[in-house]
Amino acid sequence: MAIASPSTPSFSASFCCARSKSSPFSRFSSVSFAHRVIQPHPLAPRLAVSSRLNSSKPSGPGGSVSPDNGDLHQYELYHKFSPQRRRQGPPVFVTLPVDAVGPAGKLRRPKAMSQSFRALVAAGVEGVVMEVWWGLVEREEPRVYDWQGYFELVALARRSGLKVRAVMAFHECGTGPGDPYWIPLPLWVVEEIDKDPDLAYSDRFGRRNMEYISLGCDILPVLRGRSPIQAYTDFMRNFRETFRPFLGVIITGIQVGMGPAGELRYPSCPSQKLQWAWRSRELGEFQCYDKYMLASLNACARKIGMREWGNGGPIGAGNLMQNPEHTEFFRSGDGSWNTPYGNFFLEWYSGLLLLHGERICREAETIFRGTQVNTSAKVAGIHWHYGTQSHPSELTAGYYNTLNRDGYLQIARMLGRYGFSMCCTCFEMRDTEEKQMNPDSSPEGFLRQLLLAARVCDIPLEGENSAAGLDDDSFQQVLKMSKLYSNGLEKPSFSFNFMRMDKNMFEYQNWVRFTRFVRQMSDANIFGSKLGSGGDINLSSMLDATKDGLTFAYS
Repeated sequence: MAIASPSTPSFSASFCCARSKSSPFSRFSSVSFAHRVIQPHPLAPRLAVSSRLNSSKPSGPGGSVSPDNGDLHQYELYHKFSPQRRRQGPPVFVTLPVDAVGPAGKLRRPKAMSQSFRALVAAGVEGVVMEVWWGLVEREEPRVYDWQGYFELVALARRSGLKVRAVMAFHECGTGPGDPYWIPLPLWVVEEIDKDPDLAYSDRFGRRNMEYISLGCDILPVLRGRSPIQAYTDFMRNFRETFRPFLGVIITGIQVGMGPAGELRYPSCPSQKLQWAWRSRELGEFQCYDKYMLASLNACARKIGMREWGNGGPIGAGNLMQNPEHTEFFRSGDGSWNTPYGNFFLEWYSGLLLLHGERICREAETIFRGTQVNTSAKVAGIHWHYGTQSHPSELTAGYYNTLNRDGYLQIARMLGRYGFSMCCTCFEMRDTEEKQMNPDSSPEGFLRQLLLAARVCDIPLEGENSAAGLDDDSFQQVLKMSKLYSNGLEKPSFSFNFMRMDKNMFEYQNWVRFTRFVRQMSDANIFGSKLGSGGDINLSSMLDATKDGLTFAYS
C-alpha cells in the first residue's frame, strides 16, 4: 500500500476522485446494488423509474407518474402527498432508531416500522431522519455497496407519506462489539487502521480513537489507493445514483457526516462519554498526536520559524477532570491560550478542522447539485465551559471560540459558501437547570451564538434536541429557541429534528405532548404567536386511528 510521506503535508483542498460505479436497475426487474442482486421490495413496482438511474429520459406514453418526467406535483398527489399536509410553519422530522437497518443490511421490524410511520403521519410529522451507515453499506470491500435496507426504508416512507433526510454516517456507533447499537467503520477500513494505527486520532497519552478517520490523512491514499475524502465522495456519489428517483421528492435533505457522531469536530472526548461530559465538566484532549497531524503541525511551525512549536500539543493543558483555572494553558488572564503560541496552535488545530469540512462540503455540493435536496452539516453542542474565558472543552473539540474570538462564524460562512444548512443541538436545554450542576455551563448562551452566526450568514438552520426529553418544559424551550432564530426574518428557513423515535415516545402522555409540540411548530399562526398561546390539539380521533401502532411498534 503506497502511503504519501507525512513529512510534506499539503493544505491544498484539491484532489482526484475515483470514479464510482453506478447501480442501474430496470423497471419492474430485480434491483442491482453494485455487485449484489436483490429482489425488489413489494413497494417498488409503484415507483416508475427510467431504465438507468442516471438517465434523464422520461417514461414513455401511458407510463406511471414519475419524478423522472419532471411533474413533481402530480407525483406527490399520485403517492398520496396531500396538499393539506403542506404546512407553513417549521417542519418537524423524527430521527429513526440507530438499528433501523440491522448488521446484515436488512430493514428490521418492517411491520412495526410501518405502524410507527403511520402514527407519525397522523401526528403531522413532516418526515424521518435516516442514518445511512458507511460501516453497513460498504462493509466488506471497497466500492461494494449494499443499499437494500435503506431502499426499503425510503420506499416505506414514500408509501406512508413521509419525507426523508438521509445522514451520511462516516463514523463509528456504539462502544464496542457488546453494544447492541455497535456499528464499526467498514471492516476493510479497520484492517487498514490495524496496519497503520496513525489513521486513527491519538491524544498525548497515545490513546487511539477509532470513531472516525484522522483528518490528518484526508487527501493521502491510505485506504487501498484512495484517500478518505475520495472514499466519502464515492459513497455519496453511489448513493445519489442509487436513490436518484427519490431525490428532491422523497429524500429532501442530506446531512453529511464530518466527524465523530457525524459532527464537525475532533473526538476530544469519546462520543458515548460526551453525552454526559457536561456533568463532569471534562476539558477534553487535543487530538493531534498521530503522525499525520504531527507532520502538519511541524510543517506549519517550520514555516513561521518556530520549530519548537511543532512537536506536539500544548503543555499544561491539565487532565480531563481538572478545573481549567488550575491549568497553565486554559486558565483565565495569563493562560497560554491567550499568547502568540496559543494563537498559533489553536489557529492551526481549528483551521485543519475547517479545511476538512470545506473539502467534504465541496464534494457534496458537486454531487448533489441539481437534485433539489438540501445539504447540511452538524456542529456539536459543547457548552459546559461556555461561561469561562478560554472555553477549554470547545478548544479541544476544534472550535476556536473564546471570550474574545467567535469560533462559529467562520464555520457558518464556510457552510454558506456551499449552500449548506447548519444543524445544531441543545435546543431543549435551559441555563436555569444546567447552572445548578455546573455554574460555567450555558447551553442557551452557546446556542444563541450559533443562531446569530446562522442569521448573519443567511444560512438555513436545523435544530435538534440533545436528549429525548418529552416533557412540556423541554418542548416549550425548543419553541422558544426556534423563534429566537426565526424572529424578524422575512423568509426564515428553520426545521427541527427530534432525537429519537423509541418506545417511550409512543407512551400515551408522551405522545400527547409530542403531537401538541408538532402542531405548535408546524402551524405558522401558532409558531408566530407568543409562547403558550397555541391551543391544544384534540388527539382522541388520531390516537384511535393509530393505537395499534403505538402499542405494537416497540413491544
